[in-house]
Amino acid sequence: MTDAMTDATTAPAPLARQLTWWTLAFPVVMVAALLRHDLYFLNWIHVLSGALWTGADLFMGFILGPVLRALDLRSRTRLIAYLVPRTLLYFPMVSLTAGTSGWFLVDWLGYATPDSGAFDLVVISLVLVAIMTVMGLGFLLPNSLRIWIELRKPQPNRERIVRINRINIWLAGTQGVLQIAIILVMAKFVS
Repeated sequence: MTDAMTDATTAPAPLARQLTWWTLAFPVVMVAALLRHDLYFLNWIHVLSGALWTGADLFMGFILGPVLRALDLRSRTRLIAYLVPRTLLYFPMVSLTAGTSGWFLVDWLGYATPDSGAFDLVVISLVLVAIMTVMGLGFLLPNSLRIWIELRKPQPNRERIVRINRINIWLAGTQGVLQIAIILVMAKFVS
C-alpha cells in the first residue's frame, strides 16, 4: 500500500481494477451445477462459498477489527482504502452463492417440506441467512460504498471513513457469530 491511496494529489486506481472479479466464478459455478442438476457440484460450491464467507467475516470482525483499533488514523484509512474495493464484489458473491445454493440443496434433498424431519433446521437456517443477507446488502455494502465515495474525494474525511468502517467491522463480527450458529445447524443436518 502506498500513500497515494488517500493522498489528494494522486487519484485512486479505477474501481474496476480493484474489484475481485474472480469471485464472479462462484455464481457461475452454482448456475452450472443447477443446470446440470449436479448435487455434488452444488454441494461443493455451497460449502466453499460458505467457508469463504464465514472465514472472511470472522477475520474481519475478530482479527482485523482489533488491528485497526491499534493503528493511527492515517494508517487505518490507508488499510481501509486498500481493503474496501476488494470486498465490494467478494462478500455479495460468496454470501449470495452460499445462501442460494443452500436453498436448492434443501429443496433437492427434500427438506423443504413441513413433513420433513429437518424442516425446523431449514426454518432456522432461512432466518439466519435472511438476517445476514439484510445485514450484508442493507448495511455492509452501502457502508462500503459510502467509504469508497469518501475516499474518492480530494480531501477524504478520515474520521468519517473510520467511523463507518467501525460499524462494518462490528457487523462483520456479528455475521461471523451468526455463521457459527448456522454451521451448528448444518452439522445437525448431516448427523
